[in-house]
This record gives sequence, C-alpha cells and structure tokens, in this order.
Amino acid sequence: MYITQNIAKRIKSQLKYKKINTKTMLADLNMGINAISEFAKGKEMSCISLAKIADYLDCSTDYLLGRTDNPEINRNEKGIDILK
Repeated sequence: MYITQNIAKRIKSQLKYKKINTKTMLADLNMGINAISEFAKGKEMSCISLAKIADYLDCSTDYLLGRTDNPEINRNEKGIDILK
C-alpha cells in the first residue's frame, strides 16, 4: 500500500534537492497551491498529476511511490532519459 505522506515527503525532498519552490512547481503544472499538503493529509492524487510531478522533477514515479530509492531509474548510464 502506498502512504500519501511518504510520497509527499519524497516530492518535497526532490524539490529541496533541485532547489525548486513548491508553489512554483504547482503553478507551472496548473495544480492547486495546496495539492501537496492535501496529498500529505491523505487526499488522493491522480496518476496523471503524479506523472507530471515526476516529469517536472526529472525523476521516476517509482521513486516518488517508494518502489525504488533511485530517483533516476529511467535513465541510462549516460544520464539520457530512456523513456523519451
């Protein structure tokens, strides 16, 4: 089972690592300003929204979901996105 609080923590961690403001990301993605905090409180997020966040943060959805600890799981050894 996926715990929304843990996913929100991973999103926030990637935002901090990439020095991106949460409000900036949410505005760029046309998402509500409280989307991450509501998600952390247990509100569900669509798979499309999660994919948009992963793309924006240049990490995999598997990383955000906690299925891997490697945020670059969709990259090859040269750092090229293999899904594009």
